[in-house]
Amino acid sequence: MLVYGGGSIKNNGIYDDVYETLSSLNANIIEFGGVEPNPRVETVEKGIQLCRDLAVDFILAVGGGSVIDCVKLIAAGVHTKAPAWDIVTKKAKVEQALPFGVVLTIAATGSEMNSGSVITNWSTKEKYGWGSPLVFPKFSILDPSYTFSVPKDQTIYGIVDSMSHVLEHYFHTTAHTEFQDRMCESLLITIMEAAPDVLKNPDDFDARATLMYGSTMALNNMINMGFRGDWATHNLEHAVSAVHDIPHGGGLAILFPNWMRHFVQEDVNRFRQLATRVFHVDTSGLSDLEVALKGIEKLEQFWTSIGAPSKLSTYGITENTMNIIIDRAMRLGTFGNFASVTEADAMTIYYASL
Repeated sequence: MLVYGGGSIKNNGIYDDVYETLSSLNANIIEFGGVEPNPRVETVEKGIQLCRDLAVDFILAVGGGSVIDCVKLIAAGVHTKAPAWDIVTKKAKVEQALPFGVVLTIAATGSEMNSGSVITNWSTKEKYGWGSPLVFPKFSILDPSYTFSVPKDQTIYGIVDSMSHVLEHYFHTTAHTEFQDRMCESLLITIMEAAPDVLKNPDDFDARATLMYGSTMALNNMINMGFRGDWATHNLEHAVSAVHDIPHGGGLAILFPNWMRHFVQEDVNRFRQLATRVFHVDTSGLSDLEVALKGIEKLEQFWTSIGAPSKLSTYGITENTMNIIIDRAMRLGTFGNFASVTEADAMTIYYASL
């Protein structure tokens, strides 16, 4: 089963390339298109039923993180009697999954080299991450030229998303992670150096390749070996996009700096380290806290400079839906591994982001 999103692969030649290769293998191809940017469980259920009805034995995800995440749940759901949403909410355990491969078309989520997935339940306005060791892709093909046609806004969101994954790893409480810290820092710097080149020239193969490799490395368990990062900001964003269906990368660009400011004093030295090593903040005459805050400001300025949003109001979000957003964020209780986010914390961060 060939799975893709809105159909852009039919306009940029990727569909033809994939179809030609599959045809040369004498594959019996079933198409399943229309996967949403925030993939919905209802779409997953349709894919599961199609696989069952037509005895699909392999799935090929052609797209970005949303398509891959959708395919992961389809692959897991085919052999699970429970509804797909029960897998996401951990009420049902994955015992078997269909094999699947990936042809990546956007550098962003890293889903092409991990076993995680994020799914939205639009009817209940919920969005959660889940994972299973049985849903690693069997292979992933990463051709930078397949990202040349990615629109500018989606390229920007991908840059923010990959950097946010690194930052989620960076904020943790485990001791003696000097090497992992340096890997995180160098990856952030590398992505930031390539970003302007890609936005200036979308067909820059080398810069696209750097972003593609960088986004994969940001979330394939390489740079966080031996510890668990924070991941609270992703939970905060999931609640926003579950209610408003905004781009994930856009939400992260808005929320992450405000999460950082809110929790900067949890470990000022770690924020200071990020500020000096990645953003080269001049420490002259500044306290450690002031250096840390300057670093957060520089991160926000970089994201703004490449065209990322900095306020929820950009998407028309106001105080009117704050209660439901906070409710969705807190449904599973407090969260965060670097700093625990309570309802009061979430409220402060959200209102600061308006």
